[in-house]
Amino acid sequence: MRMVWIWLAALGASLSLAAPEAARAATACSDLKALALPHATVTDAAETTSGAATVCRVRVTSRPTADSDIRIEVDLPAVAAWNGRFVQLGNGGFAGSILSARLTAMAARGYAVAATDDGHQTAIGTDAGWAVGHPEKVVDFGWRALKETTDTAKALIRAYAGGPAKWSYFAGCSDGGREALMEAQRYPTDFDGVIAGAPAYNFTGLLTLAAYDLQALNKPGAYLTTDTLKALESAVLAGCGGGRYVADPESCRFDPASLACPPGEDHPTCLTAPQLAAARALYDGLPSASGKIRYPGYSPGAEAEPGSWSTWITGPDQANAGKALIAQFGGGFFADFVFQDPTYDVRTLDIAKAPGLTAKLAAILDSTNPDLSAFRAHGGKLIQFHGWNDPAIPARGSIVYYEDVRRTMGESGDFHRLYMIPGMLHCGGGASPSTVDWQSLLETWREQDQAPELVTATGGPGAAARTQTLCPYPSRSVADADRGPRCVTPAHKG
Repeated sequence: MRMVWIWLAALGASLSLAAPEAARAATACSDLKALALPHATVTDAAETTSGAATVCRVRVTSRPTADSDIRIEVDLPAVAAWNGRFVQLGNGGFAGSILSARLTAMAARGYAVAATDDGHQTAIGTDAGWAVGHPEKVVDFGWRALKETTDTAKALIRAYAGGPAKWSYFAGCSDGGREALMEAQRYPTDFDGVIAGAPAYNFTGLLTLAAYDLQALNKPGAYLTTDTLKALESAVLAGCGGGRYVADPESCRFDPASLACPPGEDHPTCLTAPQLAAARALYDGLPSASGKIRYPGYSPGAEAEPGSWSTWITGPDQANAGKALIAQFGGGFFADFVFQDPTYDVRTLDIAKAPGLTAKLAAILDSTNPDLSAFRAHGGKLIQFHGWNDPAIPARGSIVYYEDVRRTMGESGDFHRLYMIPGMLHCGGGASPSTVDWQSLLETWREQDQAPELVTATGGPGAAARTQTLCPYPSRSVADADRGPRCVTPAHKG
C-alpha cells in the first residue's frame, strides 16, 4: 500500500501566507488534554520535533456510537510558523492506521494537519475482518470518522492558535480520493478545496469489478503469466507510440486478439483462448445484464511494470494469485462487509446479483453523487487526478464521474478539474513523469482565483530529469510556436 502515499510527498511545499499575528499558542500543547470535545477524549498532547521544527501532536479517541472507536491525530505547528491552513489527509485501502510521520512532516512545513484510522485498528490495509458484526464501524469507515476528524481538528486549532484556520483543505488518494469526494458531497462547507486522487468513489462497484476480474482469471487455463503480461505490454507499446509508456491513451486502440496463439499452439508470447478471454475481461470492464459497462476496465500499456498487474491483479504467479491485492480487497469486501462470513469464497459470487447485495452498503460507502451545487456555492474547488495505467482503480472511472458532474451541473470547469496522467500507476509510480504539487495548485486556485491549466509533471524512473505536460480533461497539450505548450479543448463528448 506504499504507493497510495507516494503522491503525498509533494504536499505542503507552498507556504505563501504570513503566519498569524499571535506568536504564542493560546492554549499550551500539553493543556489541550483538558479540552472538552463532543463524545471524544484527548488521550495525548505533547510536543515533538521534526528537523528543526517543533510540532504539537494531539491524539484523540472519538466514540459517537457505543461501537465506535475512532482514532484521530492532529499535528499543529508552532503558532508563529503556522501558514494559516488546515489540511485533512485521507486514508487508503480498508484503513486501520494513521501514518503519523506524514502528518508531523507536513506540520513542520507550517500546516495544521489531521488524519484518522477511519474507526478501527489494524496494521494490514487489506484487512476487513473488523466489519463482521460491527455495522457502526462500517458507517465510521464510510463517512462518520471523516466528519469526527474535521470537527475535532478545527476545535483543536481554535483552542491552540486562538482562532480558526483561514483555509481548509482535504487531500486523499485511492480510498482517500473516495473520502475527498465524500467530503465535497456530504459536507460541502467544511473545506475550501479538495484533492481527489484516483478515487475509489464507486466503492461497491469497484470491488464487484475486483470479484469479476478474479473469477475471469480463475477459469481453467485463463491465468495470465509473467511472460504473458510482458507480451501484452510490449504489443501495446509497439502499437501505441513505441515509447516507454502510452503518451496518448485515448487514441490507443489495442486488441489482445493480435497475440492469439495459432490453433493447437501454446507458448509464452501468445495468448490461448482462455487467456484471451481473461485479458479482454480485464480491459473491457464489468458488464451489466444488458451488456452496458457498469465499471470500466484497465487501460493497456503497463501490464508488466513493477508494482502494476502482478501486484494488484494477477499476483506474482498462479500459485500465489491470492496475494494479488484485488483478490484481497474483493474477497474481504464480500466476505466481511456483504455476507458477514469470513469463510466466504468470492469466486462463487453470482456477479449479476451483486448490485442488490451491495445496495445498502453503497448508501454508506459510495461517493457517487454528481450534484456538487452546495460545494460550488461555498466557493469550493476540486482537483481530481488519475494515472491512466492505474492497476488498482481503472482510470476511466474518474472520467465517468467527471462526465456525471458535467451532465448534472453543466460546464463545471470553474470549480472542478480532472487531470489524467499517461503512464502513471496507482497514486504514483510507473514509467512516466507523474509528480505534481497538487496542493500548491489547489491553494493558488482557491486563494488567488488562478485556475490550473497546463501542468508540468516531473520525475519517472532513471536519473535523467523528465517532464510531461498535462491539461485538464478533455483538453490536450499542443505546441504553439509563439507561446509554447498550451491546452486545446476538443468538442466535448459527454
